[in-house]
Amino acid sequence: MNTARDAQLERWNRFRANRNKALAGEYGWLTLTSFQWLEGRPAAVDLVPGLWSTDGVTAYLTAAAADGLTLVETGEVVDGTISAALLDEESLMWVQFGGGDGKQVRVELAMRANKYAIRTRDSRSPVFTEFDGVPTFDYRPDLVVEATFHRYTEPVDVPIGTANPLVEGVHRSVGELVFHLPGKDHECHLQAEEDELGALTVTFHDETNGDSTDEWRKVSTTRPRPDQTVTLDFNRAINYPSAFTPYGTCPMPVKNNSLDYRIEAGEKQPTLAD
Repeated sequence: MNTARDAQLERWNRFRANRNKALAGEYGWLTLTSFQWLEGRPAAVDLVPGLWSTDGVTAYLTAAAADGLTLVETGEVVDGTISAALLDEESLMWVQFGGGDGKQVRVELAMRANKYAIRTRDSRSPVFTEFDGVPTFDYRPDLVVEATFHRYTEPVDVPIGTANPLVEGVHRSVGELVFHLPGKDHECHLQAEEDELGALTVTFHDETNGDSTDEWRKVSTTRPRPDQTVTLDFNRAINYPSAFTPYGTCPMPVKNNSLDYRIEAGEKQPTLAD
């Protein structure tokens, strides 16, 4: 019996169980049913009562009590005009309505590309109610590779596209992960982002994209060891929310984060309910 291999597989199975549990969370990405920009004058929007608008700095909602809208945070009925202000990339679960308890749909106010938008999150969306896990490749121990992190002197902000063609993004590259893939002689380089605890994330293309996987995926590592090495486990490559919904604004990889290799590990293209 290969004890180390069995332990590795057990850890991956726990990772997959936690990942599917997180995706199935209440009002999560699987419940998104619309993305709509707000206009400068009060106007009706799809799927939501009331009149919505923005002056560019603040978002406004005007509704009557009969519309059935309540504030998510307090449950207070919206009767008149309310407002909220966000910074770019911020979001607010603002109001809710529908269903027997008045909470079937939550409306998220979002600021993207310095413009206000709303997204509806419907707890009865079939994508959510029929979800039974993300399909994955079989576990590949050969795609658990050791990489060396080469930190830049200063972070570099790289303009990127997103899943929404009207929203531009920025990738804060803090350095590169350098590694070899099985059967390849040349070094691979992927630019990485860093979270507040020092863990690294790479967003990448590979040759399975558009075939068995979505157009891009991401994989995270722990904080680099003192010798600046990390374990890059492609079995933990996951989809961005935009793989599950057309209403995401997820970041694309930077230009050179493409692997000339079929990374047949991690999450596949999800099968979504109609």
